[in-house]
Amino acid sequence: MKHSSTSIILPAVLAIAIAAGCSNSLSPQDRLTVNDKKINEIIAQMTLEEKVEMLHSKTNMSSEGVPRLGIQDIKYTDGPFGIREENGEGFRPLGWTLDSATYFPTGSALAATWSKELAYKNGWAMGKEGRLRGKDIILGPAINIQRLPVGGRTYEYLSEDPVLAARLSVEYTIGSQEAGTAVCLKHYALNNQETNRGSVNVIADERTMREIYLKPFEAAVKEGGAMCVMPAYNKVNGYYCSENAHLNNEILRGEWGFKGMTVSDWGGTHSTMGAALGGLCVQMTGDNYFGQALIDSVRNGALDEAVVDAKVREILRLRFAIEPVPEDVANTVMTSQPETQKIAYEIAQKSIVLLKNEAGNLPIAKDVKKIAVIGQNAVLTTAAGGIGAGVKTLYEISPLEGISKRAAEAGIEVTYAPGYKSYSMRMGWGRQAEQTDPLIAKSTDEPADPALLAEAVALAKEADMVLFFGGTNKSIETEGSDRKNIDLPCGQNEIIQALYEANPNVATVLISGGPTDLRTLDKYSPAIVQGWWNGLEGGTALAEVLFGDIAPSGKLPFTFPLKLEDSPAYATGSFPGNRSGEDLFTLMYRLDATGYTREQIQEYIASLPDPVSEYKEGILVGYRWFETKEVPVMYAFGHGLSYVDFEYGELSCRQKKDRIQVSFALRNLGDMEADEVAQLYVRRIGSKVERPLKELEAFDRITLKAGETKKVTLEFPVSELEHWDNATDGWVLEPGKIEILVGAASDDIRQSIMTEI
Repeated sequence: MKHSSTSIILPAVLAIAIAAGCSNSLSPQDRLTVNDKKINEIIAQMTLEEKVEMLHSKTNMSSEGVPRLGIQDIKYTDGPFGIREENGEGFRPLGWTLDSATYFPTGSALAATWSKELAYKNGWAMGKEGRLRGKDIILGPAINIQRLPVGGRTYEYLSEDPVLAARLSVEYTIGSQEAGTAVCLKHYALNNQETNRGSVNVIADERTMREIYLKPFEAAVKEGGAMCVMPAYNKVNGYYCSENAHLNNEILRGEWGFKGMTVSDWGGTHSTMGAALGGLCVQMTGDNYFGQALIDSVRNGALDEAVVDAKVREILRLRFAIEPVPEDVANTVMTSQPETQKIAYEIAQKSIVLLKNEAGNLPIAKDVKKIAVIGQNAVLTTAAGGIGAGVKTLYEISPLEGISKRAAEAGIEVTYAPGYKSYSMRMGWGRQAEQTDPLIAKSTDEPADPALLAEAVALAKEADMVLFFGGTNKSIETEGSDRKNIDLPCGQNEIIQALYEANPNVATVLISGGPTDLRTLDKYSPAIVQGWWNGLEGGTALAEVLFGDIAPSGKLPFTFPLKLEDSPAYATGSFPGNRSGEDLFTLMYRLDATGYTREQIQEYIASLPDPVSEYKEGILVGYRWFETKEVPVMYAFGHGLSYVDFEYGELSCRQKKDRIQVSFALRNLGDMEADEVAQLYVRRIGSKVERPLKELEAFDRITLKAGETKKVTLEFPVSELEHWDNATDGWVLEPGKIEILVGAASDDIRQSIMTEI
């Protein structure tokens, strides 16, 4: 993607401060080393104590510079879908007035755009707001593979597919760092579950790691030039990620040439010598490992001071590449700006997925004069909540607000009823007095409330159309825990059936970060839309799609299984295993959530189980599993309908040096402008190596006016067809025939062509 094609102009004051005169011939990582001579001179002047002071937290969100030598602290901020408000101990807000940031659509929504350009813009906008707040590093993007439909952080992550996740990760990384704020890729690596994440030992063979779980990190490091990486909480093949020499030293620094710094997840450091030799630079938070214990290890000869020097060098490389924002400049204007709000709005517009439109219920017909909006998800905000990082957003347009405003323009009456109770995490903590709010459920499996149901049905009978808002919320999908199931909570299936029987002109909008079980809802809802947690303009964008002002163009970045048990981790019996019921981060930093005292925490952490999660499905993750095993799904990876049809022309294919190019004509057969995401998959013919039925290799989002035809070219490097050979411990390209398949979804292939490599 040519970044200059966007309307973004980088302000000089925020420009990334890689040394002037740096050659463009250098790799993105080698550009970090241009100041090494100066950095080595600084290190030579530092005492051991000054060096070690840089290797642990100074505050909850900073680490020390070198005050005596004029080197500024490094300041971190939570991401990846909004710059977190200023906080203190226990992540409690400090109550500042200018730290309201733009709430961007969450990771799964960004991924649903399948847009490299929007990923770049998202990263750039985050980087710009990070600069306004005086931050040096954004803790994001979160680029782990969505292995589990129930994953508590599915909403943060980008995709179940490594190619889609990699392409978006690269652009997000470039965008943020060109705006002057370093990214911190997280969570490296194989951090695919919240259950026991602080202690689980992930067992995966090298091929599975390389082809699936490491690919987005590799691309963001090698192509995007990511300056910081966060080792995850979990273990991989027996070693905590913060002290995993294979991941951090052999692969990240050795094979990928990473020249930046690593910082542990908060509370994710577990030893002094292990972490020091295993590739960690900064312990967050505390100094119990990378403090006096590290100094003592050097003084007594257990650790060579050169190891400490290497860590300081990597930190200073980032410090020299990212220009510190002066204290009198940071936080002097509102973080959220119109320019960045507009980007969030654009992402929301292009993320919305039309899953089903069986009866043509959408867009809303012009003869509709009264709409009944049913469901609390039409009014609940999504910028904050749960355990994970949220956004103190300047504003958030709810779905009901967006619909009501657009309906008023058309002279349409809108009524609203909550329909169901909404589950609140605080009820689950069991620390408060008996809940008296009639709209709060005590559990997700609480049945439909008769009074709320009757009210909703009455409104449905009086309306020309019903918009039912279902899905989850930030208490159900949250960092720190995985869902127990993907069922629609709080009696939503019962409610949609009753609404359909009262008025069959129904369309459902799902507000969630991950997939839900739609087997029942599908029977009673002729139209279904996946609306995501879609940022501060989510309600506006949704209304535009529902009313037909714009055509829906999002595509699913993960599979909606028919039932949870069909998904690979469940089908192979490798998840959920033994649930501890507690989470490391929550125990250490969210005393408000657990009720524990500080005195109880360490003893409890020591008692946590040491479970194992064996990735028995190997490389067959997501659609690779469902298609290879011939398991039917509700909605396939890449699926997404439009208000128009697209015609794919015959394919032509050529190999150009080390790349394969496929071209075809794409035509918009409809009467309105619309975007299509063309997807290219490859199937190996007669391979002697285990492979999925097909794999995504390239994609592009194309805008077509009504009746317009464009020539589209998709290409990918031949190296993408290599597989990791565990026996030789390296990449191997197996020659032979391949079938190239192009279409609108993994299960909607329109054209194919054969070629040979």
